[in-house]
Amino acid sequence: MFIEQPPKLIRALYPGAIWRMDPKEKAVYLTFDDGPIPEITPWVLDLLDKYGIKATFFLVGDNVRKHPEEFKMLLERGHRVGNHTFNHIRGFGFLTKNYLANTDKANEMIKSDLFRPPHGHMRAAQYYVLRKKYKIIMWDLVTRDYSNKLNGEQVFEKVKHYVRNGSIITFHDSLKSEENMKYALPRSIEWLLEQGYQFKLL
Repeated sequence: MFIEQPPKLIRALYPGAIWRMDPKEKAVYLTFDDGPIPEITPWVLDLLDKYGIKATFFLVGDNVRKHPEEFKMLLERGHRVGNHTFNHIRGFGFLTKNYLANTDKANEMIKSDLFRPPHGHMRAAQYYVLRKKYKIIMWDLVTRDYSNKLNGEQVFEKVKHYVRNGSIITFHDSLKSEENMKYALPRSIEWLLEQGYQFKLL
């Protein structure tokens, strides 16, 4: 649960970051990290189109550089995009100036006011600079579809177990997540609709 639905203590480390939307509204907010890539992102877009759902994609700048057509598809289909650094780097592993430079490099292409730190963490100094430029979007439910210790059914069960009103749900359009995500995402969408949740855009 520490990862899937971060406790209040963890959330308090980044005051002003958005972890969850309105808890009084039966709505969820789909997000995807680490794309775009041609092997996965178009499949996700086609699935979202099938259900009329718009989502927010937190993009790695180098993937945008390598895959401009997939980036264009995201925009043309009405989804939001956010910055996920240029090289998917960990904030704790880099000097603040280098982390900020990497983020700026990504945003030269992504051009968004949304930012999500890779791995969900960054140094305090990094956070306080970035929050002046971006809305920092974290998550209320991360599916862990990237984990090789989980299968698709287990990922789907995590969605069912942890979702609640206002949840910002995180999947990954990445090769590492492909098998689990392709199993869990359509089933999660169907189940959430059956439970009466609306899908909204951040």
